[in-house]
Amino acid sequence: MATIRQVTITPVAFRDPALLNRVGVHEPFALRSVIEVDCGDGVIGLGESYGDDAFLGLLRAVAPTLVGLDVFDLEIVARRVTAAVGPGTVTDNHGLTGTSSAAKTLRSVFSAFEVACLDAVGQLTGRPVVDLLGGRVREHVPFSAYLFYKWAGHPAAAPDEWGAALDADAIVRQAHRMISRYGFGSIKLKGGVLPPDEEFEAIQALAGAFPHHPLRWDPNAAWTVPTAIRIADKAAGILEYLEDPTAGIAGMAQVAREAPMPLATNMCVVGFEDIPEAVDARAIGVLLSDHHFWGGLRQTQYVAAVADTFDIGLSMHSNSHLGISLAAMVHVAASTPRLTYACDTHWPWKTEDVVAEPLEIVGGAVAVPRTPGLGVRLDRDALARLHQQYLTCGVRRRDDTGYMRRIRPDYRPGSW
Repeated sequence: MATIRQVTITPVAFRDPALLNRVGVHEPFALRSVIEVDCGDGVIGLGESYGDDAFLGLLRAVAPTLVGLDVFDLEIVARRVTAAVGPGTVTDNHGLTGTSSAAKTLRSVFSAFEVACLDAVGQLTGRPVVDLLGGRVREHVPFSAYLFYKWAGHPAAAPDEWGAALDADAIVRQAHRMISRYGFGSIKLKGGVLPPDEEFEAIQALAGAFPHHPLRWDPNAAWTVPTAIRIADKAAGILEYLEDPTAGIAGMAQVAREAPMPLATNMCVVGFEDIPEAVDARAIGVLLSDHHFWGGLRQTQYVAAVADTFDIGLSMHSNSHLGISLAAMVHVAASTPRLTYACDTHWPWKTEDVVAEPLEIVGGAVAVPRTPGLGVRLDRDALARLHQQYLTCGVRRRDDTGYMRRIRPDYRPGSW
């Protein structure tokens, strides 16, 4: 038995560029929580999750109830999460991640602790987390370049190193820079910012500049069904998949019947309860998993089994994250045969971290660690610095629309 002696939750804030999306723009700081599960003798398992006030409240309610448990006993951990969170709590609005529910909230809270426990178990057994998940099916996990329309910098702040990207030429320049730095072999454009025909110009330009790179386009359900069908037809032969062109399973199913490429989602299918309807309607061809809101690393493998059963492709969604989440993503992707599409990641946009010597993206992929646990360790000075930044930054929940309206009071989220 390896007893959990203490659980610590530390909120942090890290600098985020002015990245545009369907509902507004990223604020100057992104929030995350760092979870530490201390089992004594220097064994401290790490987890990372959302950092808004409501979610932190749930993490803090759970943390003391885990003290005294065996860190190997994840089913008991899950029961403690359910008991502490309660059956009707809904606090899982953490960006563009689709519908909200009490079940999704429970899965999100459990995931934060499950990853930390698995990290501790890996350290105790001397095995990397990928081995605890069944072993590696790949030595390197590929990621996709994640492009954004963006401002040069936040209002009243100096431009960031990436500069502005508000048209097709600038998006192509952004892609060249990102691919030359990280070697990505596929490309995703975050859309829903400009009228779809203008964004299609960027897709065409990317296809011309990178003819051997699979392309994805994600307007975050900004389009009506007729618009989505029209744009999908224009993009025939160009896109690897079109992600969430319209809202809801019923709308996606209508588009899927006409679209010449697979439709992907991380918005209309966000839990196991959504799968039967989506399968019956043949609404999606690719599912973007995310261990943060699907219920952890083991649940992500269950998602893969369902996807395999119904011949649905599998990729991985990303929100703004730090190095603990990147490591967790790599371990579960390395152990999941069905996950054959390159994963999303916001990693290139990050300039600060809480881990010492984070995993690196080289040649568009991350090598799967062979060291025990997740293979990353905290930089205590960096953790303290980003916690202090959290205390002083004034941001307590993600609100892309609210921030945009402070700059443009008449702003309305894009819809075409």
